[in-house]
Amino acid sequence: MKKGNTVGSRSNTEKAYIAGFLDGDGSIMLQLKKRSDTRRGYRFMATICFYQDTRHDEPLRWIRKAIGVGYISQRNDGMTELRVNGFRQIGSFLSELLPYVRFKKLQTEAMVTACQILQRGINNLSREELVSLVSLVLVIQNENYATHSKKTESDLLKILDLTP
Repeated sequence: MKKGNTVGSRSNTEKAYIAGFLDGDGSIMLQLKKRSDTRRGYRFMATICFYQDTRHDEPLRWIRKAIGVGYISQRNDGMTELRVNGFRQIGSFLSELLPYVRFKKLQTEAMVTACQILQRGINNLSREELVSLVSLVLVIQNENYATHSKKTESDLLKILDLTP
């Protein structure tokens, strides 16, 4: 699926396989991270992650080669993950997979929209676009399974200095 840094022109079968893997053993995350090293004090981070038992990580290596982006790492708990970051890469990648995604359709659509907004650059966004991004973060986060606490809408608005 290589074509620069996008999914490119692989077969529909390959796109469907990767979408199915994402549906079953993947995560879509859009986070707002506090950052003391930036003028704004925060940054958005878009991530797609695929997980697999390290003993059977060959599909992750195939996906990495097929899409031409991301990095593979082995965790201490016997799992291997393939991570893809970046608004352009993820927006393009998920747009290609969207017709084939079944169980994470809401998250995928929300992330594609968020990436389209964020590609313009955080300093170029209006208040309305930032509020829209908060909604998209919440859509994605509410559809994800998580064992730790999540930021609330008021937490996110406060970080972005959008409280009344």
